[in-house]
Amino acid sequence: MSVLLIVLLPLVGSLLPVMGSNDRRGRCALMTAIPPALALIVAGLHAGTVFAGGVPRAAFDWIPALGLEFAMRLDGLSLLFVLLILGIGLLIILYARYYLSPKDNLPRFYAFLMLFMAAMLGIVMADNLLLLWFFWELTSLSSFLLIGFWYHQSEARKGARMALTVTGAGGLCLLAGFLLLGHIVGTYDLQTVLDSRDMIQADPRYLPALLLVLLGAFTKSAQFPFQFWLPHAMAAPTPVSAFLHSATMVKAGVFLLARLHPALAGSEAWLYLVGLTGLATLLYGAYFALLKYDLKGVLANSTISHLGLITLLLGLDQRMAVVAALLHILNHATFKAALFMTAGIVDHETGTRDIRKLQGLWRAMPLTATVAVIAGAAMAGVPLFNGFLSKEMMLTETLETSLLGGLGWLIPALATLGSLLSVAYSIRLVHNVFFNGPPRELPRTPHEPPLPMVAPGLLLAALCIVVGVMPALTATTLIDAAARAALVGPVPELHLAVWHGFNLPLLMSAIALIGGTVLYVQRRHLFAFQRQFRIQNARLNFEAAVQWVVRGAQQLIDTLENGSLQRYMLWLVITILCLVGGTLTHTVQLRGPLPLQPLDGLLVAGALMAMFAGLATAVLHRRRLVSLLMLSIVGLVTSLAFARFSAPDLALTQLAVEVVTMILLMLALFFLPQRTPKESGAPRILRDALLAAGFGGIVASLNFAVLTRPLESISQYFVDNSVPGGGGHNVVNVILVDFRGFDTLGEITVLCIAAVGIYKLLNRLRLFMPSSDADGRPWSKDRHPMILVSVSQTILPLALLVSVFIFLRGHNAPGGGFIAGLVTAVALILIYIARGVDWSQRRLSFQYQPIAVAGVGVAALTGLGSWAFGYPFLTSSFGHFHIPLIGDVELATAMLFDLGVYLTVVGATLMILANLGKLTTPHRPSKQKEKA
Repeated sequence: MSVLLIVLLPLVGSLLPVMGSNDRRGRCALMTAIPPALALIVAGLHAGTVFAGGVPRAAFDWIPALGLEFAMRLDGLSLLFVLLILGIGLLIILYARYYLSPKDNLPRFYAFLMLFMAAMLGIVMADNLLLLWFFWELTSLSSFLLIGFWYHQSEARKGARMALTVTGAGGLCLLAGFLLLGHIVGTYDLQTVLDSRDMIQADPRYLPALLLVLLGAFTKSAQFPFQFWLPHAMAAPTPVSAFLHSATMVKAGVFLLARLHPALAGSEAWLYLVGLTGLATLLYGAYFALLKYDLKGVLANSTISHLGLITLLLGLDQRMAVVAALLHILNHATFKAALFMTAGIVDHETGTRDIRKLQGLWRAMPLTATVAVIAGAAMAGVPLFNGFLSKEMMLTETLETSLLGGLGWLIPALATLGSLLSVAYSIRLVHNVFFNGPPRELPRTPHEPPLPMVAPGLLLAALCIVVGVMPALTATTLIDAAARAALVGPVPELHLAVWHGFNLPLLMSAIALIGGTVLYVQRRHLFAFQRQFRIQNARLNFEAAVQWVVRGAQQLIDTLENGSLQRYMLWLVITILCLVGGTLTHTVQLRGPLPLQPLDGLLVAGALMAMFAGLATAVLHRRRLVSLLMLSIVGLVTSLAFARFSAPDLALTQLAVEVVTMILLMLALFFLPQRTPKESGAPRILRDALLAAGFGGIVASLNFAVLTRPLESISQYFVDNSVPGGGGHNVVNVILVDFRGFDTLGEITVLCIAAVGIYKLLNRLRLFMPSSDADGRPWSKDRHPMILVSVSQTILPLALLVSVFIFLRGHNAPGGGFIAGLVTAVALILIYIARGVDWSQRRLSFQYQPIAVAGVGVAALTGLGSWAFGYPFLTSSFGHFHIPLIGDVELATAMLFDLGVYLTVVGATLMILANLGKLTTPHRPSKQKEKA
C-alpha cells in the first residue's frame, strides 16, 4: 500500500503551502518540498523491486459499478516518470523560491504546483483506464491555474484558456477511446487491457478507439496540428514552463503512447498515424524554433520538435525505437529543464527575453552561461552529452524502418534535417545570448543570480554530462526497466556507449552538426525567405474562433429562445414527430395479433364527446371561460373512460384533480383578459392544425401498435403480492404506499416544496381586480350568494365524512390518502368561494404550511420507524387485531404513510388555492396608517 503514498503525499502536500506565509518564503518552500521528497524516497525504496522485474501494486474499490478502482502500479515506465516528476519538481520548488517576485503569492503558486505534480503522478501510476483519465483531466485543470497564475496579464489568461480548451477537448476524446477499449476487453483494468492486444486489434472498434486515444495524446503533447497552444502557454511563470516542458503536462501524451504501446501498437494504422505525425511535428517545431526571437518561444518550439521526435520513435516498427524514445524522454527532461531555468534567469536579471537585445552575457553571468552551453550542446546532440545518445539511436532506427515502403529513405533524410535544424537553433540560443559581442542597452544591468537559483540548472547540466559520458552506468538499468513495461515480449539488449565505430548514423550526426552550424551562420537567408510569408498568430486566431462560436451560439439561442411559447411547442412537437414517427416506419403492420375490444354505443358516445370537447377547446380558445368548460368535459370523459376500463382509483383521482384544476384555472384566469387577442393568421393556423393532426395521428398509431401486441408487464407481480406482501386488496394503493413508497415520498416532498414556493411568491401580492366581464357588464354586487353559502355549509361535513371514508378504505378498496386529501381540499375551498377569504380565515385560523410539512414528516418518520426494528427504510408491516365493540380489523403501518400523503395534499392544495383567492381581496392599510 506504500505505493499510494507516492501520489497521496504531493496531493495532501498541496494544502501545506496555503498554511504558510508569503513573508516567510524560505519556510514555505521547505514545507512544500517535504511531501515530494518523502514520495521520492518511497519510490526509491521500491526501485530495487522494479529493476528486478516486480510491479508493486495497490488498489481498493472506488466506484465498482463503473469498474473504477483507485489502483496504482509502479512498473519501470512509471518509475522513470516518477523520478523525473519528483526530482525535477523538487528543483523547481527551489528555483521558484528565488524566481518569483515578493509581490507574487508564493503559497498559492506552490499549492497549484503540488496539485499539478500529484495529478501527473496519478497519470503515470494509474492502473485503471478511468482513473488515468481522471488524473489526465486534473492535469488540464491544474495547468490552467498555473499558466494563468499571472491572471492580471491578458496573455496569461488567454494562454491558459487556449491550453484548457485544446487539452480538455482531447481529454473528452480520450475518455471515449477508453470507454471503447473497456467495452472491447470487458474491463478497465490496465494490465488486462495491455494483455489483450490481439482481442483489441481484431475488434472492428479498434480503429475508432485508436483515433480517439491518439487525439487525446496528440493534443496533450502538442503534436501537429494541435501544436499551436504550447508556445502561448509560455505566458506562465518560467518555473511552470520548465516543469511543464520537461517532466509533466506535455510528456503525458508521449507517456500514454508508451503506456498503451503493448495494446495498440503494431498495426498499420498505428505506424502511419503515430510515425508520420511525429515526423511532421519534429520538422515543424524545429523550423519555427529557429525563427523565434523570444527565448521561451525558441524553447517552446524546440519542445514541440523533440516531442515529435519521441512520437516518431514510438510510431516506428522496431522494438529498439521504443527504447530510444524512452531514453530521449529522460535526456530531454534534463536539458530542457536546465534551459528553461536559464531563460528564466536571463529574463529575471536583464528584464528581457528578446534575443535581438541579448548578447555577451557570459562575462556577467558565467555560471548561467555554463549551464546554457552544456544544456544547449545536449539539445543539439553534441557527442559526450546525453542528447547525442538518443539522437544517434533515433537516426539508427529511422534507417531500419519499413514505413513508407519504397519511399522509406525519406524518413532518415527528414530526421537528419530535423537534427540539423536542432543544431542551428541550439547554437543560436546559446551564442546570441551569451556571446556574440558585448551586451547592448538592457532594461537592467545583468549579474549572476543567487547561487540557490542557479544550482538546480548546474545539477541538471552535470547530469547531461554524466549520462553522456557514462551511459551504461547511469541510464541502462532504468531504461531497461521502462522498456519491459512498454514492450510485449523480450526487450532488446541495450548497449549504451559513446562510440560505436564509424557507421551511417554517425555520418548523419556529423552532417547535422556541420549543416546546423552552416545554417546558423547563414541564417539571414532563411529569415529573408520567411519574411515573404505572413505568420499567423495562433492566439488571435483562437480567440477569433472562440468569439465566432459564441456569436453563433447566441444567434442560435436567439432563434430558438425568442420568448414564444408557441415556438417552443413547435420545436418540441417536431422533435417528437421525428423520433416517434421514425420508429413506425420500421413496423411492417400497424395492428398486432391481439384482438380488439368490441365497440358499443357508450364507448362511441364517450369518444365523440371527448373529440368534440377537444376541438371546441382549440377553436374557442380566445373565449377563455367557454374553452375552460370544454376542457372540463374532456377531463370528465377521461374519468369515465378510467371507470369503464376497471380503473376506479384513477377515475376518482381524475375527478378530484379535475375539480381542483378548474378552480385553479378560474382563479388564475380571473386576472387575465376574458378573451385572448387574435395572434395567428390563416397560414399559422393551418400549420398548427397540420402539426396537431400529425402529432395526434402518430401517437395514436404508436399506441394502437403497442396495445395490440403482447407485452411482458410487471403488473402481475403486484397483483400476486399485494395481499401477502402489502396486506391490501387495492393494488394501486399498495403500490403507492408500499412497493414504491420511496417514489411517493419524493413526490409529496416536491409537492410541498412547490407549494411553499408558490405561497412565498403570492404572499402580500396584490393585483388589479377587474370589475366587469369581457363585454363590459359589471360583476354582481352580491359576492356571496345565499344559495352557494347554504349549499357549501351542507356539503362541507358530508365531504369531510366522505374523505375520511375514502381514506380508511383506501388500502383495500378504491380510495387512499391522495384522493381523500383532494376531496377535503375541495370542500374547504368551496367554503372560501362561498363565504370569502376573510370569513373563512377567521374560522379556519390555522396555517396550511405546517400541515403540508407535517405530512412529509409523518411519511418520512413512517419510513424511519422500520429502521428501529432492523428493516430497510419504508418497510411496511400489517396485522389483524380484535377491537372491542368494533370487531376484527386489519391495521397496517402503510396507513400512517398514507396519512402523511393526505396531510401533504391538503396543506399544499389549500396553500396554493387559498393564496390565489387572497389576490382578489382589496388591499387594506395597516392599523397604524388608519390611526394616522
